[in-house]
Amino acid sequence: MDLPRIAPMLATPGVLPPSGRHAEWAFETKQDGQRAMLYLAGDGTLVVRSRSGEDVSAAYPELRPLGRALPAGRSAVLDAEIVMLDEQGRSDFARLQPRMGLAGSPARARVLAARDPVHAVLFDVVFLDGRLLTGRPWTERRQELERLSLAGPAWSTPAALVGHGETALRVTREHGMEGLVCKRISSRYEPGVRSRHWIKIRHMLTADVVIGGWLPGAGRLTGLPGSVLVGQRHAGGLRYVGSVGTGWSESERTALVRLLHAAEIPECPFSEVPPVAGAHWVVPRLVGEVRYAVRTPAGLLRQPSWLRLRPDLTPEESAADFE
Repeated sequence: MDLPRIAPMLATPGVLPPSGRHAEWAFETKQDGQRAMLYLAGDGTLVVRSRSGEDVSAAYPELRPLGRALPAGRSAVLDAEIVMLDEQGRSDFARLQPRMGLAGSPARARVLAARDPVHAVLFDVVFLDGRLLTGRPWTERRQELERLSLAGPAWSTPAALVGHGETALRVTREHGMEGLVCKRISSRYEPGVRSRHWIKIRHMLTADVVIGGWLPGAGRLTGLPGSVLVGQRHAGGLRYVGSVGTGWSESERTALVRLLHAAEIPECPFSEVPPVAGAHWVVPRLVGEVRYAVRTPAGLLRQPSWLRLRPDLTPEESAADFE
């Protein structure tokens, strides 16, 4: 069956809804993985598409049996997060990262899948048995999803809590989860839209940034980047927000330096040249996520630490948490 291509609905950063309105919201654990739309055509096949729409099925061979989890002839498009779990059952993006980008290396993906499988967290159904469900409220879509009873060795449908937002926020924080996603139960599914009907709350301050330059390291870091100069999209340009020099392993720096050398350019890509000497400038296309303490009045990130590259994001999306 030909299934409609559907872009994922996105959440807006924010805070808990007013306490007196929590009965109008559902609360789900925020997962730290790769967002994916899963296409089950009803013939036993599964196609996994990333947020950008790329077919990444070959990167996750352990998810293939999900295509046979529905009875023959039944079809669905599911919204999910692909995660790698740690020993406490929490999603760990660092563990997942080696698997991302292996769509063109299926043999390598099979080796890694046998050693350390991923898990698909299913949280929405937007198409089912020939019916487009994007116009239905969250409550109806959730009922349809739960009736599918999709639970298997590499996928599950975790419960969503309606009401009790303060409790959900506290429990996710106490258990070391990344955060919480609040979804208005009357909301329809808005493909490709960053909607205020879905609110994401992180338990740490993070920002998506674009690398615009780097400074060479010294000592044991000679030949490697000592720090990267990062910015965020603002007013049509790339605004410098700081220098990040911690958070990498040596192997991560080695992998990063190859990407930086390949992207070198002579001109500074920032709207205003940062006050640093000896910088190497690069094409602003590598997106990363950093953790930081606070943002200064001038917009700089204080005490930033590198978390990860974000190959699933475009440079234009780096403005999402800015202002």
